[in-house]
Amino acid sequence: MKPLVYEHEGLRLAAWETGKRPAMVFQHGLCSDAGQPGEVFPAESGWRCVTLECRGHGGSEAGEPEEFSIATFSGDVVSMMEAWKLAPVVLGGISMGAAMALRIAALRPELVRGLVLARPAWMAENAPANMRPNALVGDLLRRLPAPEARVQFENSETVRELAGVAPDNLASLRGFFSREPVEITRELLCRISADGPGVTEEQIRAIRAPAMVIGAAKDFVHPLEMAKELASWIPAAELVEITPKAVSLEEHRMGFRAAVAAFLKRVEGGAAIGGD
Repeated sequence: MKPLVYEHEGLRLAAWETGKRPAMVFQHGLCSDAGQPGEVFPAESGWRCVTLECRGHGGSEAGEPEEFSIATFSGDVVSMMEAWKLAPVVLGGISMGAAMALRIAALRPELVRGLVLARPAWMAENAPANMRPNALVGDLLRRLPAPEARVQFENSETVRELAGVAPDNLASLRGFFSREPVEITRELLCRISADGPGVTEEQIRAIRAPAMVIGAAKDFVHPLEMAKELASWIPAAELVEITPKAVSLEEHRMGFRAAVAAFLKRVEGGAAIGGD
């Protein structure tokens, strides 16, 4: 992937691109970076993939933690899309990136020709119950030094619950305790976990772009039932269920890439997707 820099509101934000036009803007999840969508983007599709690393993620400067929000991160992406004349794009995202894509598709539909919402963790509400594990880690890191926070986390009911139902989520949560800088990590976890896309169910149901919602089982933070419900809200959406990470990471990535490749092909060909 080719590294780029986008300067916005006094911050240097890292961006990455690969391939040629047309463009898919593909956003990462909370406390991740451009490598996450890069692993599941079908490079053989010939499409151009562009990922802007959100404030405090990857190579992007953080700025003021008080500004961390799904709305702020989405605004940065919209600004980049407009400055680089990318739109209309296929807009996609994983987890937090899906919430950003959902917000942009609802509020700026002219920028979006297709929508990919992968492993969604939000619909219309703020602070959904499935974000409680992330919020717990953020709270512990706010109150305690990282080693002590990790010990308290390991003794929590959350660990006992996730070990059985969502081991991949548990592995990600454990990784947050060593993510640097800890001051940024804890603010991201607390603030984004309490946030939401800032759009209503009515606005989501009004999205007319062809859409694909990708979900997987064995995932507490990104519930498969949420993916199913979100797909039912968007008129031109299809649901694709892929292998859970907890079952096979390689099969998960292969299924993800295949689903995105098929969607891009259909969008490029102008075929109808989803709906009744």
